[in-house]
Order: sequence, then C-alpha cells, then structure tokens
Amino acid sequence: MMKYFFAIYITVFLFTTNTFSQEKVITHKVEKGETINQIAQKYRVTPFDIYQLNPDAQSGLRPNSVLLIPNKSGAQTVSVPPKTNAQGQSHVVIAKETLYGIEKKYEVSDEDLKKANPFLENEGLQIGQILTIPSKNAPKNAVVNQDKFIYHDVLAKETKYSIAKKYGITIEELEKRNPEVVTNLPIGYRLIIKGAAPKAEKVVERIAEKVESKEEKEKQDLKKALTVVDYVAYEVKPKETLYSLSKMFEMTQEELIALNPELNNGVEIGMLLRIPSKTPVSIGDKKEYKSLSKKITYDNRKRMVLLLPFNIANIESDTINSTYSRLKKDKFLNMTLDFYAGALIAIDSAKTLGLPIDVEIYDSRETKNSSDVATLIQSKNLVNANAIIGPFYQSNAETAAQLVGMNNVPVVSPLSKDIGNPYANLYQTIPTNEAIKGAMFDYMRSKNGNIIAVVDKKKESIVQYIKQYQKEVPFVAFKENGSLSAESLKSMLVKDRMNYVVMETGNTWMIKTTIASMLSSMSAYQVQLVILEPNETLDTDEIKFANLTKLKLMYPSVTSDYVSPEVAIFEKKYRKVNNIFPSDYATRGFDMTFDTMIRLVQNKSFEDTVNSAATKRGENKFEYYKKEDGGYTNKGVFILYYDTDMTIKEAN
Repeated sequence: MMKYFFAIYITVFLFTTNTFSQEKVITHKVEKGETINQIAQKYRVTPFDIYQLNPDAQSGLRPNSVLLIPNKSGAQTVSVPPKTNAQGQSHVVIAKETLYGIEKKYEVSDEDLKKANPFLENEGLQIGQILTIPSKNAPKNAVVNQDKFIYHDVLAKETKYSIAKKYGITIEELEKRNPEVVTNLPIGYRLIIKGAAPKAEKVVERIAEKVESKEEKEKQDLKKALTVVDYVAYEVKPKETLYSLSKMFEMTQEELIALNPELNNGVEIGMLLRIPSKTPVSIGDKKEYKSLSKKITYDNRKRMVLLLPFNIANIESDTINSTYSRLKKDKFLNMTLDFYAGALIAIDSAKTLGLPIDVEIYDSRETKNSSDVATLIQSKNLVNANAIIGPFYQSNAETAAQLVGMNNVPVVSPLSKDIGNPYANLYQTIPTNEAIKGAMFDYMRSKNGNIIAVVDKKKESIVQYIKQYQKEVPFVAFKENGSLSAESLKSMLVKDRMNYVVMETGNTWMIKTTIASMLSSMSAYQVQLVILEPNETLDTDEIKFANLTKLKLMYPSVTSDYVSPEVAIFEKKYRKVNNIFPSDYATRGFDMTFDTMIRLVQNKSFEDTVNSAATKRGENKFEYYKKEDGGYTNKGVFILYYDTDMTIKEAN
C-alpha cells in the first residue's frame, strides 16, 4: 500500500512540475547583490510564491543560480536587457544604493533624474524601484515622456473603482492591463495604469581601476569648486560622526571628505575641520551637555516669576462642589498643583545653595480663551523680570512673550511644543513628535546601523514620516493576505552591523512574527528591536517580556523612565514634604524650575547659556535650538532600552 501511495505521489509531482515548466513558470538567473524581495517585485509576485517553487532559496541566494518564477503575466522570456534610446534607459534600485551614487554612475544631475522620475519627490528612493535614466545623448531640452508607463501601488482600503476613477479609466480597462487582480486586489500590488513596464536592468560590476580613477577625478573637481569660498575652522566634539557633521553643515559626506582628507581615517575628537563659511548652520548651535552648577555668580540678584493657572477665584465661588470633589474631577488643576509642588522643592533647593534669586508666584487664572496674564504683567511690572515660567496654555504663553519681548525676558513655557506664533524670547520645553522620532533615527545612524522598517499600513502617519524624513529606510514587504513577510525581513539583514528593526504596529500577530524572525536571526546577525511611539500591545500577556529584553527593545522618550541618583534625591525630598511619590508633572516642575534658576545665575545671559550648553535634570533634558522663524524649541530626548537584566537604561 505504501509503495502504491508513493508511486501515485511521484506521478502527480512530476505531472505538476512539468505543467508548471510549460505554462506557468519562467526562469531567473540570480545576479550578485539581488534579494528575494527585489526579484519578487521585478516579476510582480510575492517572495512566498518564489519560495514555494524554490524551497532551497530560504537559506540564501547564490549568484548565477537559477530560480523558478510563477509566470503570472504569461511572459515567455526573462532577463531581457534594458533598451537604451535617445530618451534614456532603466535602472532597478538595489539595497544600499543612494541617489548620489546613481547620479554619479550615469553622470546625470539630480534635477534631470528627478525630472525623469517625478515620483522620487514624494516616495524617495526605495529598493526595487525602476528608474528612467535620461540619456546623455538626448537634447538638453528633451523631456522624458512619462506617459508611456504609469503605475499605482495599491494601498489599504482602496478598491478597483476608486483607482479606476482616480486615473480616468474603467474597471474593465484596469483588469485588462492587470489580469491578476480580476479575482482580488492585494495590498501593495503594483498595477499598470498605462503602457508597459520597462524591463529590469542587469546589475554589472565595474572594474576597480576605473572606479578609483573616476572617484579621484570627482574629488579633484570638488576641491576646485570649493576653493572659491571662504572657510572657518570647526573642532569635532564627542560623539559626532561623519553623518551628523554632514547633516549639521548641510553638505554631503563626499564634500566633507574632499575638504578634509583626514576624515578618510575616521572622525576623531578635537580634529579641526575646514567648513565653508557660507554654511547656514551656526557652528555654536551644536550643544554639549554640561553641568552649570560650578559657574554660579552671586553678584546680582535675579527676579524669577511663575505664572500658574490655579484659578482660585473659580474654586472659591463654586458653591456646589467641595474643594475635594473639584480636585478629584479637575485633571488640569491636579496637573497644575503637581507642577507647583515640584517647583517648590526646586525653589527650596536653590535657597539651600544660596542662589541669589527672588521668586514671585501668581495665579494666571487662565483657560484656553482667557487669562489674567496681560493684567499681571502690567500691574506687577513683569517686563523687568529676568525670567518667567508659564503660562500653561500656548496662546497665553505667546501673549506673555509678546508683552515682555521689548526687554527680551525669557518666557519658559512648561507644556507648549514647536507650534503657534514665533517670538524670539519664547522657550518651548516639550520636544515635538518629529524631534522625538528624529532623535531615534539620528542615534541609529550614529552607530552605523542598518535600519529596517516594519510598519503596519494602518500607521499612515509613521509611513509618511519615514517616506518624508527618512527616505533611505526600506520597508519590509507584506504577503498577499496582508501578513508580514518574514523572508523579506531576513533578506534585508546585513552582517557585521547592528540591524535596527523599527516596528510600528498594534497587530499582535505581526508583532509576534517580527519578534520570532529577529530571535531566529540572532545566531547570525546583530539585531535590536525599536519602536518610535508607546505601544500598549507590548504590555499584554500575549507578548513575552523576556523576548523584548532579549532584543533589547529601544525607544525615544521625553522623560528618562529610570531612577537616576538625582531623581532619587528629589523623590526623597518630595515624599518627605507631600507624603506621596511625585507624578511626572511634579518631577517636570522641579526639573524645569531648577534648570531655569541655574541658568539665571551664570555670568552670562539666559539666552547665552541656552546657546552654549544643554542640560539634564532628573527626568528631563533641555537642549534648546533657535528656530528659523524665531524663538527656541527643545530637542532633548532620551534614547532608552530594556536591558537583559530586566531594567531600563539609557543608550550611550
């Protein structure tokens, strides 16, 4: 019986294989550097489709090996070289390629490349894209006819009707050009709207001698171009990298190296670099974290004012609710009182240190639409204060900054972000969401990490942020059923570098798949899990905390989330006075008030201390930067991670 069953199995298998080879399968010869994801995109299939026919490919791709590819489009041949004509040729984007590298390879300008490929402006450069390369032989005023080929990547919740309507075609026309979507419409599928997709270009290795000669010529040309400008000297600070320096001075890394050849040997602390004086970024804007407590001057007394929304008159006139019940219901009042309690501890600490500061506290009586701020500034002569902490609402903080702006009195806003109307003397202390995410990506790049994004399509804001601000970060592919492709994730990992997997999803199964893929890769690769925003799903019982610590889950945070010695001292004082542990608002009240007071008693103005140094106080950082439209914004962000000993630590 077993032999009979085995014979039937072999017969069916051979028949199936033969049928595929004749009608439904084409072949592809693997080229050096190709990945499963790129090949799948090239033939408009999924990595899963390829693995079904080529199970050995799951252990890795070998150059010159041949893969069987499901022939969903009915093509008879593969690997046809791209045609070069007067308008140009095609190029398939592979891993680690940059716009700069592609432009240099084909000797085209950034303007011409983006003109030939308008989608680069919105999508950025992504692995698997097919670029049209303008021909050097084409007339300079020639325009590449983009109407010949138009495609559309299917997004979540899109329908054939909505897509057809968007491009002014019928559903029948859409299905005729894309017969694979007659029965369903997979998310991420690339639809042909008009024309025929250009054939993928074969990636050819260049001769090393020619590369060196060309790069040397480019460096020489770059040096000549830069000799016509003036230069200033810049001393490299701790933790600065070639990437961060190029970003600071708005130059490419190649331009920096051309001006400073010693950078070829690495970036060293104290190294003096030549920088074009036309650089729009102020060299003094790069902040170092310093302790200001050793530079206190006791010569002149300072006047600091707190404008806090107690709204005492409302409490006294409330005949229905008792003070206790009002406190229980009014979250805004609770936040105010917590902040105030923390500020009082800071004021007491300043007195203990003998800081020459007189403190005044007033009820700003503020709501979103009204306040006593203007009246207090006039009646209490606050234009002569040295610093004002508060008000809480953005609009009221702007009013205060405007009214005391003639004397450049710093208005330090406890809760406002980088929004609203700009005022030169307004200091906004809450980092923006973009600054928080940006700090995380800056850290990963400073470690020369390989960054990979696993983002649920429901997280549209994260997708748009990465496409707009982190264009070189690739997205892991999804299968036709919408689930994560573990094969795609593993194919993007690189050896001898830390692989940072940025995961943004609330889907439990997607989280489990990502974690499982990373854990199974740890024997061969360095991997670390990263999130950009708080994720409640990670706190559920379905996600094992031990796995998060194995992957050293890392995230950016406005507060430190761990108990430092400074925080322990503050908590001890706070509990002694209030008999409870401090809330986050109480800690912020202490940190902000104490930081403002220390800056006031330096032998320079408050603004000068902000421009010259960043500070860390307990659970908060204060790293202020001047905005282009006026005022200051805080970019002080902690990069934290779960260590294997189950504790939260700050990444170095």
